[in-house]
Amino acid sequence: MLDFIVGYELEKFKKYYSTLSDLHKFYVNRTSRDPGEFKLGDDERFHVENDIKHLIVWTDSTEIVGHCIWHETSTDEMTPGDPRNDDDKETLRDLFGGQKGNLVELHELWLQTKHRGKGYGHQFFEFYENYITQSGFDGIIHYSDHSAVIAICRKRGYKEAFLQSSGWYVFAIQFPLIK
Repeated sequence: MLDFIVGYELEKFKKYYSTLSDLHKFYVNRTSRDPGEFKLGDDERFHVENDIKHLIVWTDSTEIVGHCIWHETSTDEMTPGDPRNDDDKETLRDLFGGQKGNLVELHELWLQTKHRGKGYGHQFFEFYENYITQSGFDGIIHYSDHSAVIAICRKRGYKEAFLQSSGWYVFAIQFPLIK
């Protein structure tokens, strides 16, 4: 049985995070992160230290199998005072039909490689969308280049665009659902 824990003991999470060689390999291939550094990045640490509810851990029995880190956002600013680049801002405004606030960004979404293909991603998105709407937010933004996540977002009705500048898809869903 898969459980989702909103908020989690930060030191326990950091210990789990340091074991994620598959995640760290992903980051090293796409960013300037130090390949020997198996620790939470500055942005990720900021989000969870700012509000522990921005960390959701997935467990199967007692084993952590995945996690997500999210934050509040808008079409124009990544976080308050941190403006998006013009391409990103324009794309998000197109997806949401104009300037929009009261959104969340699914910042880091990770399911350990050995647990993929079990339907956990679908279960997570269903949980997360319900959690976000019950928390009073108006929509979700997520960037991905992973084929399974892309398929899930498309199946769930997310609007999408491809950002040439980053080589990632951006997905957006607005609540109540507007298609």
